[in-house]
Amino acid sequence: MLERLFRLSEHKTTVRREVVAGLSTFLTMSFIIAVNPAILSDSGIDFAAAFVATIIATVVGTLIMGLYAGWPVAVAPGMGLNAFFTYVVVLGYGFSWQQGLTAVLVSSLLFLVLSATKLRSWLLQSVPSALQAGITAGIGLFLAIIGLTNAGIVVSNPDTIVALGAVMSPEFMLAIFGLLLIAGFEYRGIKGGILLGMLVISAIGWATGLAGFNGIASAPPVASAAFQLDFSALTSPAFLSVVFVMLFVDFFDTTGTLTAISEVAGKRKEDGSIDNIDKAVYADTSASVVGALAGTSNMTTYLESAAGIRAGGRTGLTAVVIALFFVSCLFFEPLFASIPVFATAPALIYVAAQFMTALRRVDWDDLAEALAVMVTAILMPLTFSIAAGIAFGFITYVVMKVIAGKTKELNAGLWTIVAFAAIWLWLSA
Repeated sequence: MLERLFRLSEHKTTVRREVVAGLSTFLTMSFIIAVNPAILSDSGIDFAAAFVATIIATVVGTLIMGLYAGWPVAVAPGMGLNAFFTYVVVLGYGFSWQQGLTAVLVSSLLFLVLSATKLRSWLLQSVPSALQAGITAGIGLFLAIIGLTNAGIVVSNPDTIVALGAVMSPEFMLAIFGLLLIAGFEYRGIKGGILLGMLVISAIGWATGLAGFNGIASAPPVASAAFQLDFSALTSPAFLSVVFVMLFVDFFDTTGTLTAISEVAGKRKEDGSIDNIDKAVYADTSASVVGALAGTSNMTTYLESAAGIRAGGRTGLTAVVIALFFVSCLFFEPLFASIPVFATAPALIYVAAQFMTALRRVDWDDLAEALAVMVTAILMPLTFSIAAGIAFGFITYVVMKVIAGKTKELNAGLWTIVAFAAIWLWLSA
């Protein structure tokens, strides 16, 4: 049955190899089970409810990716967009988490429509690689500032805006040790290094009394955040701007990740096209719809799936195995809920560092591009707004190209995005 469904022989793989690949990917990305609920709980969603929503959406999205698209990759709540949901949409703009989930649903449905038309390829080709890199790096810095403040490494200061936290506090030192531990595990190629690092720091916290321990296993919690949508703010300008940012970031996150993974997975054909790319995009976007209904932020394809691909995963069976491992985690909510913030903060900082690698694609000798990238990346954490970084970054890029006399490099797509950016700034004034 597995041979007929996944054509294992055709892809020169075996059931054992696919299972090992699925386990490799699961261990590499399993930190999301602890980190995503921790972030969403700050928005008001109960941790247990966010925990269940994270797993349900990941399982369903990954199964769609494996059974429909046939890709050996996983789909889970996107880092960056979950922080945007909590710290900008809910805590910043004042929307309820129910209204935030509605924004996730609307942006995901728009993404589905966009994917079914030629607009997807048109928009993708319209945005320069440098700006895509700036957005990715900006989201990384956004995650970093959240991780640094959660760890107590960076604190507010009325005189200098920010300052160094209490260096000798045990939470500060454990967070620093956790970051180095995670980085060391990952550098050594230890599978599940991020999760392992969080558990080691948590164990120290439990043993010393710095954090409470709630147990290991229990019956799966109730999905109390499921179908909790609120459409009352649907037509407000602020809500529409949130939808636009979610759609924009999710679009480039998904497309960029799938394109990168296609090289490793052998999905790119000799003519440059990517096998089943449309199905993979539909699977990713469908997962976000499921996520919104289940009670979590936007979903995205995980670049960590490359770990499983390098372990030999070639078919959708790898994705099915990943989903099954996530299902098993439903019974360990007490353990994940016991992980303290000074153990999840290092994971945020480490993941943020991975986002910064996108900057290698920038031509730093081209001031028009370099300035726009810098503005995009820096403004996201300093204004605590991904939307502000995108808006000012695109405007800076276009203005600098005009000043440089390179208007031929500007296309209709860029002008359209700049128009939306200007409208957003006007509405935010």
